[in-house]
Amino acid sequence: MNNEKLKIGAGYVLICLLWGSTWMAIRIGLDYLTPFISCGIRFLIGSVFIYLIMLYKKVKLQRDKRSIQLYLFMGFFSFVIPFGLVYWAEQHVPSGLASVLFSIFPFLVILFSRIALPENKIGIYQVLGVILGFVGLIVIFSQGLSFESDFDFWGMGAVFLSAAMQAVVVVVMKKYGGELHALSMNFIPVLIGGIFLTLAGLIFEDSSTWQFSTEAMMSIMYLAFFGTVLTFTTYYWLLKKINVVILSLSNFITPVIALFLGWLFLSEVLTSRDLLGSSFVLIGILFANFRGLKNYYLLNLAKKHD
Repeated sequence: MNNEKLKIGAGYVLICLLWGSTWMAIRIGLDYLTPFISCGIRFLIGSVFIYLIMLYKKVKLQRDKRSIQLYLFMGFFSFVIPFGLVYWAEQHVPSGLASVLFSIFPFLVILFSRIALPENKIGIYQVLGVILGFVGLIVIFSQGLSFESDFDFWGMGAVFLSAAMQAVVVVVMKKYGGELHALSMNFIPVLIGGIFLTLAGLIFEDSSTWQFSTEAMMSIMYLAFFGTVLTFTTYYWLLKKINVVILSLSNFITPVIALFLGWLFLSEVLTSRDLLGSSFVLIGILFANFRGLKNYYLLNLAKKHD
């Protein structure tokens, strides 16, 4: 049991660290390539990596009717449309505002869980944890919450719609995707995302601006393997193991990690506001996990007395 909890904890930390680092990798890649083509190639290469791992591990692609329906559902509503919306929105909405808007995700997970997963109990500590985490992100990105143009309304709506779609997907996969292998669950949706986003880049973006430099390709390769294969596969594995609300809180941690990585590697300024907001986020995570931490402590205490 302890070994299983250790794996779950390590997996949770892994997705937070890797997704936190993807913001920096995306920023580097977008200096050379346009959003759709960069994201599309990332997913195409990522799908190749997943397929090779499936061959190595002898994981078969599940082809029953429900699995195919879930593949298509995830492909369009977890990759193609949400990523397309967010990439489009960030042309009009400040990144700080986009981060806070997308942080509605855990609230929507709570809402949809109450509807679709009544057996998945949501306690007061989890709700408080989500609220504290959300407040923390507002504190961090408070200077980027203003908007000036008419496009901001549509950009904000696009980010919100993306978060809503992702929340629905997570709850649906929690309810119906239990029999899918984490790699099998990932392969077809990522491939669909790669094909359609690459086509969108070829059709709608200016190819004369593309520069397939060493930096661009290193960014894409990092995002393909670490930001797609490891993260999404681990995420879907965790989805079967832990409460869906606890898992959704990783969306609060990744912007905090991105801040600290920017400070460490890109010489970005880390303000007292950033530290205060990060503290709220971490306290929120502790609140959300309070019951589990309390039970773990009491169990270990009982073992010592035995």
